[in-house]
Amino acid sequence: MQLSTEKESNYNNLEQMPTGELLRHINDEDKTVALAVERELPAIEKLVDIVTERMKAGGRLFYIGAGTSGRLGVVDASECPPTFGVPFEQVIGIIAGGDGAIRKAVEFAEDDAEQAWIDMQAYDINSKDVVVGIAASGTTPYVIGGLRKANEQGLATGCVVCNSDTPVAAEAQYPVAVVTGPEFLTGSTRMKAGTAQKLVLNMLTTSVMIKLGKVKGNKMVDMQLTNHKLVDRGTRMVMQETGLEEAVAEQLLKEQGSVRKAVDYFKSTR
Repeated sequence: MQLSTEKESNYNNLEQMPTGELLRHINDEDKTVALAVERELPAIEKLVDIVTERMKAGGRLFYIGAGTSGRLGVVDASECPPTFGVPFEQVIGIIAGGDGAIRKAVEFAEDDAEQAWIDMQAYDINSKDVVVGIAASGTTPYVIGGLRKANEQGLATGCVVCNSDTPVAAEAQYPVAVVTGPEFLTGSTRMKAGTAQKLVLNMLTTSVMIKLGKVKGNKMVDMQLTNHKLVDRGTRMVMQETGLEEAVAEQLLKEQGSVRKAVDYFKSTR
């Protein structure tokens, strides 16, 4: 059976299209992605809940993938520490071919069904952890093998794929299959499928971190103060919570290291 992500584009003679027409048609296809994700909300909810449960018990979240899918996992994992103030070891992105594959494709790395589990061993993976395989096609051997071994070792497993009835989803205990259909550029799953995966990963880690108490109200109170923009944002948050003047709020923020700690310190001294 042909994968829906590999089916012929609904558009042809792309090289003959004016720029405006190209952009309009790409945008038309992109509009369908959020609706495809919406259809999988119940499945995403189950994945969020198991990740939250395992993290509360001391577990971690591992992403495994190849190519664009692997890169998306690495990106999402790398954004959790600065956004939510969690350790870099709590959400870990692993890409077939190693970190060098983030920038440059490593030929045939995704075809090794044994390597994902080998790669995860560097992190002392254990039964408290969750492994989520990311694969637009749903057929990537690297991901299939990694999930299969994780299941054998008693870990919780999930996936984010963009086709229905795939081998990857069959291995996952908590599968998410966002069926995005043919790409504007035939087979280019960096487009709609990649967008769908990015949306799901955003939903997953943001929801998990909220449920773990890393957000207060609607604010990133544990974010790392790694640049002037974030210091300014944090200062505004402290001002809003405490009523302090800007200079005093900024000083308190820098002294305490996070919005949460600054506000808690302020309240403890009153």
